[in-house]
Amino acid sequence: MAGSLVTILIPNYKTLALTKLCLRLIRKNTDLSKITVIVIDNDSQDESLDYLRKLTWIDLIERPTVAGEPGFQAHAAALDLGLLRTTTPYVLSIHTDTFVKNPQWLEFLISEIEKSPRIAGVGSWKLESKSFYQRILKSMESHFQKNYYKLINKKNHALEGVGKNYFYLRSHCAMYRTDLLHELGLNFSEEGEVAGKLLHRRLLDAGYEMRFLESKILINYIEHINHATMVLNPALQIKTRDTKGLKRIQESLDRLNAQTIFINDQFDQMRSDK
Repeated sequence: MAGSLVTILIPNYKTLALTKLCLRLIRKNTDLSKITVIVIDNDSQDESLDYLRKLTWIDLIERPTVAGEPGFQAHAAALDLGLLRTTTPYVLSIHTDTFVKNPQWLEFLISEIEKSPRIAGVGSWKLESKSFYQRILKSMESHFQKNYYKLINKKNHALEGVGKNYFYLRSHCAMYRTDLLHELGLNFSEEGEVAGKLLHRRLLDAGYEMRFLESKILINYIEHINHATMVLNPALQIKTRDTKGLKRIQESLDRLNAQTIFINDQFDQMRSDK
């Protein structure tokens, strides 16, 4: 959309309910004059793609399947296709299980990235709603693990934030300065890594700041249901259907009052169509 400030990139794969809720909540809580929405479908070939094809207020890219490509790489490659079409000052990646719930959500993210011209990106590592005591226990656990592995001289581990497992802005909520990504020739899928991991490192190496927003603050604007696509698609899982995951998703949908959004088809229409 001409004059937009932010292009929102949303990869889609076989989750009609989540995709519909994600897009409708964007419509409900966002000034459409400020955004361009690009949805990149990863060859869903299902009712979620049929739904997307009917929406006139989004730009849809249909990406064909690449033989042997794992899901996380398909997701990153989809974001790259959207990035190629992005000309707005800012670009924001989200998932179909990322839900905006505050009308000031976009202004909040823009205000954070505009606090300094040296800030290249803002967003989240993990968007979780944890109590004070849960955060303390997690911190104590991480501290113990780091010291224990150091004591036994174990270097091959997967502790969060250590070595190759460094923190980076994850694609469920990550806003960047578009011009920097284009000027530096950066993309989401470099070297087949998880979306945005090497992009984050490249921007830091170029001397820019990457700002993590605290979950306890960001959760007031955006909610992310971790791994919802995996939970709702048993074919993508190694284990059997995740009943705990399904319960967690339903609890999140209830908090968002999702049923009232699902029954309101007006969110799918252009303003002039109403």
